[in-house]
Order: sequence, then C-alpha cells, then structure tokens
Amino acid sequence: MDDECLSVAEVLTALGGVATRAVLVRACSRRAVDAAIAAGDVVALARGRYALPATDEARAAAHRVSGVVSHRSAALLHGWAVATPPTAPDVTLPKGRTLSGAQRRGLTLHRTDLGVGEIADGVTTPARTLVDCLRSLPLPEALAVADSALRDGYGGTALRVLTRDLRGPGSSAARRVAAEATGLAANPFESVLRALCLDVPGLVVRAQVSVRDPGWLGRPDLVDERLKVALEADSFEWHGDRAALHRDACRYNAFVAAGWLVLCFSWEEVMLHPERVVAVLRAVVARRTERCGRGCGAA
Repeated sequence: MDDECLSVAEVLTALGGVATRAVLVRACSRRAVDAAIAAGDVVALARGRYALPATDEARAAAHRVSGVVSHRSAALLHGWAVATPPTAPDVTLPKGRTLSGAQRRGLTLHRTDLGVGEIADGVTTPARTLVDCLRSLPLPEALAVADSALRDGYGGTALRVLTRDLRGPGSSAARRVAAEATGLAANPFESVLRALCLDVPGLVVRAQVSVRDPGWLGRPDLVDERLKVALEADSFEWHGDRAALHRDACRYNAFVAAGWLVLCFSWEEVMLHPERVVAVLRAVVARRTERCGRGCGAA
C-alpha cells in the first residue's frame, strides 16, 4: 500500500472506518484532511473522531424503514473501528416487519426483537452492539470490534460478563472473542493478524510484550515467547519517513542477533490474503518447533 497515493477516505477505510484528526493528518497531511472534510469525503463524529460518510448515513437509512442501526454500523457510530467497514448500513428490524424490495435495497438487514433498553437514539447500545458483532461476525472481524471497544474504555470484565450467559447461535464464538480481546491492539489490522495467529496450532502470541533478552529489545505488536517469534503489523501510517525506517531496522536487527525471528506483515497481506499469512505462520511454527526440540537456546 503506497501511502503517497492514498486518499484520506482510503486511509480512513484502512484504519477501520473511524480515526482521530491527528492520525489522519499523520497518515496524509493537514491540507488533504481539510480538503476531504470540505468535500464531504469524511464526516465528523462525536468525541473528535472522523468517519466515512456511510457511517453517518446509516442513521437516515434505518429511519427510512423504522429500523435500528446495528452491528458494524452501530460500532462505527460508537466510535469503534472495524476490520471492514460495511458497504451497506446494518439495520435491525423486528422479526415480523416486512419490507418491499425497494425498501430493502441498499441495506444489510438483521431480524430480531430488541428490548427498549437495547436501543438509544435509533442505534443499538454499546452492549447490544458488541453482542451482535461477536455473535455474527467472523473471528477476525469480531475481534477487531471487541479490541476497539476495549481501547475506547469498555471494560474487559464487563465484556466477559456480557458474553458469559449468552445462549443460542454464536454464543460460544462470542465468549471466545471476549476471552481473547485486548485494548492493546493499536488498530483493526493488528487485531486481524492476532486472530489469524489464534487458529495456528502451536503459536501462542501476546500483544505488546516488552522483550528483554537479556537487555531491552523492544515491544513488538505480537510475541510468542516460547518460539522467540515477533510479529509486526507493518502499518503504513507509522513508517512514513527515513528516521522511522532506520529505527525499525536497528530494532529488528537487535532481535535477530538475540536469536529471534521477526516477521513483518503488510496491511494488504493480512487483510486481502489471510490464507498466505496463515501458511507462513504454520511453516514458521513447524520450523521453530523442530528447532526448539533440539534446544531453543541455539540462534
């Protein structure tokens, strides 16, 4: 992904559909962000955040059919980033409500009877939004929403309690996501990479671990301490100058000299070709496990 060629809207999409002005300016430029806002390519949300126009348009879409904004569209309105912004607004209707073909067009419809306490200002509440997303979304998408909610201040204990007594379809998946969620992931890109790791046998990663081996080496995005594997979600927004490239090179070299394997994954690889990422991770685990069988102390 070439950040010099990306529009502000494209950067915002890559960042999960919501971002602060400071992050957008750092990834693009102040002039580009101001121009995008003036053109309506991005819109302001509450709490000083910006989003894609479709996020705000979800309210109008739900109102047209007397529905409620839900799932990923609701997550965005709560200020939470998602792995893949919805192409059509997520709207929940009561089970018995019928719509014409014209009314359904351009919407992603969900059917359930929501309680009064699960709706606020035409949007599912944070708790209900989390339940919907964790139940219905694939693991990488669900983990991205949960991580973002925790990053935004939703309590980890509250999330686990929320999913503890769920029953029905998706309930066990929701509990798994709640158990794995962390507010340490910087963005959905990192969350998706961690989700891919979770389904690789033998790979046990933790987010943002400070590594001393024996002296200070750094704090990679993900670390498997047993296999001495560090994974970096190489986000374009943080590596836009030569000084940053120099710092990263020195840090990665120090890890390798200490016997670590450092893997760097681009946004495109993780988000668009996850099967290739998983194949690399499986191969690395097999090789490192074999080496550890002969003694992990060897470089």
